[in-house]
Amino acid sequence: MIPTIPAHFRGWMEFAGLLEELARDTVKATRKSYKARTRVRRGATLRPGPSTPLWNELAKRAAHELTRYGDKAKLARILCLPRQRVHQLLTEETATPDAERTLLLLVWLQARLAGRELG
Repeated sequence: MIPTIPAHFRGWMEFAGLLEELARDTVKATRKSYKARTRVRRGATLRPGPSTPLWNELAKRAAHELTRYGDKAKLARILCLPRQRVHQLLTEETATPDAERTLLLLVWLQARLAGRELG
């Protein structure tokens, strides 16, 4: 014996069916988007985040050393970068430098920790 659905619930059942269909479409789109975001990109630029722990630590230590007014500008001159780019690298953490500038930053940080000034 199949139970009958009261008439005042039929509209809600249609609505629930529509919600279920939309949820399935959303899950399908999310899976597709996730695959696109997590695929291996060969040769793509690394972005700062959980996948770059060494850069995160270097940026944190370098930013900690930039305490006096004008320190970022002096570092920018050493790295041959605009001051705003140094801000993106160390404070915002939205960019990563190339290898040469990373090495320059390491040398600068080592000299700074030893009490010497570069440039």
